[in-house]
Amino acid sequence: MAVLIILGGILLLALIFGPQLWVQHVLHVAQAERTDLPGTGGELARHLLDEADLRHVQVEESKVGDHYDPGAGIIRLTPPHFAGRSIAAVAVAAHEVSHAVQHARGEPGFRRRMALIQAIAPLDRIGQVMLISMPLVFVAVRSPSLIAVQLALVVVLFAGRLAVHAVTLPVELDASFGKALPVLQQGGYLAPADLPQARRVLRAAALTYVAAGLITLINAARWFRL
Repeated sequence: MAVLIILGGILLLALIFGPQLWVQHVLHVAQAERTDLPGTGGELARHLLDEADLRHVQVEESKVGDHYDPGAGIIRLTPPHFAGRSIAAVAVAAHEVSHAVQHARGEPGFRRRMALIQAIAPLDRIGQVMLISMPLVFVAVRSPSLIAVQLALVVVLFAGRLAVHAVTLPVELDASFGKALPVLQQGGYLAPADLPQARRVLRAAALTYVAAGLITLINAARWFRL
């Protein structure tokens, strides 16, 4: 019985942390410098934005992760992807430009994601306060009804985060395979032999939110256990 419990725990950890580790591995392998590529990820992003008539969107280096900021109109790329010449830099740059294109076109999936993020932002802030203050409130007040209200808000917090991840996945898949990969293929930005690796990077970029959703689940389970 103990062996089955241990094996079940290992399997659960693999299901939760496996996707995140796989994403990191794929990006690491694809970040090998390629001097034969004509430009950096940042340069490609700028070029693709100009091609899409999105000259108002800026591209800058960032240390907080690769992402498109729709509020500021900025594509932010981590140093290896902004200044690097690699398959990962090319694929990630094309992926983030695709989000800018989704935004400019007002695509429904992108709009739903942004609307949901804006709607749960206040609840997220309240939920964070509840997570921190609940033990103190319980010790000070010992009111079951107040604890129940706090618990309900925390449930809403985790549910909202999971909903964002669920709505985001189709948007990410479209950015990777509906837009970025066709652009890289048709534009000849990568040799045919490099496309399989670029496809893996784009898949990893799209599944980043799956990994984040699984981490949210384990955090929720751990919190409720405590």
